[in-house]
Amino acid sequence: MGHEHLLPLLLGIVNCFGIFLVDAESPYRFFDWEITYGTISPLGTPQRGILLNGQFPGPPIDAETNDNIIVNIYNKLDEPLLMTWHGIQQRKMSWQDGVLGTNCPIPPNSNWTYKMQLKDQIGTFSYYPSTLMHRAAGGYGALNVHRRPVISVPYPEPDDEFTMLIGDWFNTDYKRLQENLDAGNKMPFPDGLIINGDPSGTTIVGEAGKTYMIRVSNVGIMTSINIRIQEHSMKLVEVEGSHVLQETYDSLDIHPGQSLAFLVTFNGTAKDYYFIASSRFTRKTLNATAVLHYAGSKTPVSGPLPDGPTYHIHWSMKQARTIRLNLTANAARPNPQGSFHYGSINITRTLMLANSVGTIDGKVRYGVNSISHVNPETPLKLADYYNIPDVFDLITIQDSPPGSPLAYGTSVVGITLHDFVEIIFQNNETTLQSYHLDGDSFFVVGYGAFQWTPAMRRKYNLVDGTSRSTIQVYPNSWTAVLASLDNKGMWNLRSTIWHRRYLGQEVYLRVWNSEKSLLTENDIPPNALKCGKAADL
Repeated sequence: MGHEHLLPLLLGIVNCFGIFLVDAESPYRFFDWEITYGTISPLGTPQRGILLNGQFPGPPIDAETNDNIIVNIYNKLDEPLLMTWHGIQQRKMSWQDGVLGTNCPIPPNSNWTYKMQLKDQIGTFSYYPSTLMHRAAGGYGALNVHRRPVISVPYPEPDDEFTMLIGDWFNTDYKRLQENLDAGNKMPFPDGLIINGDPSGTTIVGEAGKTYMIRVSNVGIMTSINIRIQEHSMKLVEVEGSHVLQETYDSLDIHPGQSLAFLVTFNGTAKDYYFIASSRFTRKTLNATAVLHYAGSKTPVSGPLPDGPTYHIHWSMKQARTIRLNLTANAARPNPQGSFHYGSINITRTLMLANSVGTIDGKVRYGVNSISHVNPETPLKLADYYNIPDVFDLITIQDSPPGSPLAYGTSVVGITLHDFVEIIFQNNETTLQSYHLDGDSFFVVGYGAFQWTPAMRRKYNLVDGTSRSTIQVYPNSWTAVLASLDNKGMWNLRSTIWHRRYLGQEVYLRVWNSEKSLLTENDIPPNALKCGKAADL
């Protein structure tokens, strides 16, 4: 064949290959959000809220596994802002995490673009501002990741789905709440609960005989909730990206920061029914309601609200133990979830993290292992990347509670990439705690009362503990998780009781090795904001 014929052939092959690459690349979804203040009245009292494109709650992100998400945020507030993606595993992308340890905040009247891929993930998640007390003013929304069509789910396809963002709410302006905390005052009791921005305005419409998925996220800042539906049961199918054994519940506890999905079949008389959310473990019970409406129903909701569980902690802990991983089901990938035998992996490091409360300079502060975290002006990730000295060290916080008084510090725990770490959350206080790990997940292997000891390992669930990223720790109790830390980066492990996190109850896990490779971590993005000691780099 002559050269004059070979060139068109080669160009044709290249073009075909290019088309294949374009077709093979996962889709891109683009979002432009303008974040502003606006007047909202979730509980009937007009107040300043944080809106996304004029909406409260913010617009949902509905995507499929492996989609590329591009979110361009215009910050029109009078304060710097960051947005975090709760439960999304930022594989190799801690630069996109949206917390002060990894990113410089977006200044007022400027914009920044997040770029991330929903790699090998499905499930029910959320997003919200991670800075200051912004979360108490709104700014949150749903982030639902659906399966790819080629991947099956371990239940019949629901006829439709609905999202419920439920949480506590305060009529006090968020800046006033923040000022009170800065002055050393305690966080007040919430004024109420809301569902999708309203205490009683959401309606779930369905047809008799059909089954629907309801996704629920606790987007509150301090209150555990219990949900139930009048004369209907809930079949739990997914918890924060994991398919679970399909147990049926009359009511479910969901703690701050947690998300789940359940199926409900419209198998009652064709009328309207209450969907109820109630506060848990509070001195006064707060309620919010929605309506389960059968198409064609002319009968409004009636009767007393179905009773929720009692205050007792033991009931909730027993229920938590029933939420277990479905080993034979797949999640985002076709291989069974149980193919990763976490219980047979040797533990390389144990961290016992105890929440701390105390006063520093006469003001209430919170911490972990006696260190109340303070964010330096230079984000930890930037300092690490540019080898900037005197920003953080790996000795300020210890692997177990030292028993010393609470003190200020920058809490960074050094973890070697691929370490298999046991984390014990020890709670010696009389209030429930809740923790979230950004960028990764862990297997929940045990809950217990009082003090954890090594003997408690005999009681661990080493077979079908749920893989998730947010976990509750009951009062005067402990929770144990196992984490395969194979995601290189600087990851925030924080209290989701937001005023405690604002006042220092968080740490960072520096998951690291010395190899410079795009196979283990993406390079710094070209649009990265620079601040602190990195401002001129």
